[in-house]
Amino acid sequence: MNERRISEIWIYPIKSLAGIRLQKAAVQQKGLQHDRRWMLVDEKGRFLTQREHPEMALFSVNIDNNHLVVGRQTTANGLPPSIRIELHREHSVNSLKVQIWDDQVDAVEVDPAYSAWFSDKINIDCRLVFFPEKSRRDVDSNYVVNNEQVSLADGYPFLIIGQSSLDGLNKKLADPVTIKRFRPNFVFTGGLPHEEDTWKNLKVGSVTFEGVKPCSRCVLTTVNPETAEKGVEPLRTLSTYRNVNGKVCFGENLVARSSGEVYEGDLIEMIDFKNQQL
Repeated sequence: MNERRISEIWIYPIKSLAGIRLQKAAVQQKGLQHDRRWMLVDEKGRFLTQREHPEMALFSVNIDNNHLVVGRQTTANGLPPSIRIELHREHSVNSLKVQIWDDQVDAVEVDPAYSAWFSDKINIDCRLVFFPEKSRRDVDSNYVVNNEQVSLADGYPFLIIGQSSLDGLNKKLADPVTIKRFRPNFVFTGGLPHEEDTWKNLKVGSVTFEGVKPCSRCVLTTVNPETAEKGVEPLRTLSTYRNVNGKVCFGENLVARSSGEVYEGDLIEMIDFKNQQL
């Protein structure tokens, strides 16, 4: 039997900056613990991403001794090449409204010194904000199942992609790409290319999830995460065979039905599939 197992687990603590690969992660309602709980916003409070600022890909992000360590090797104004952000810091109760897509949510500025550091490194006046667990942001009402919430991810708490889906894409590309282009939370081995589109209810280790919709992709996938250079691939090639209802799709968005921990190597147990096969 072709077993499906989790091969990679990723979080992206600061939206649109580099991800961190983990061997295990805690599943929470809004997403994996620490996943996209921080974000950069401009002077108007609107979110910043690699779509308009591809240089954001060049920040390194790691976790060390309960701190988020963010680095960028630039020399402007003599500011240090890295900062350390407490993961479990008690933030100010004074909140501000920030915008992510069409949503306005309550967040807090982490520290003006950190905001100045990021502003210096990317030459944009911006602020680093944190999204507290008490702040609410609902999943798209067209796909909500049980009043699910989401962090500062684009729309859904979890994203899963099959290694076979990536392998199939790379066979069509002149220059293969890595899974980093697609910023998944989970990668799995086994199964057929894009079969994740058809999953309805599944269990990863001891945690149950539900597949809600295929993930529509944008120009962010065309940013090389190692160099910040923008191109046309893999979006151009994907559009030739992964057009689903007018959108280019790759990967499946999930919501959690329970909490717990997931581990690299966890077996994926299929419970049932969507009625309509995509």
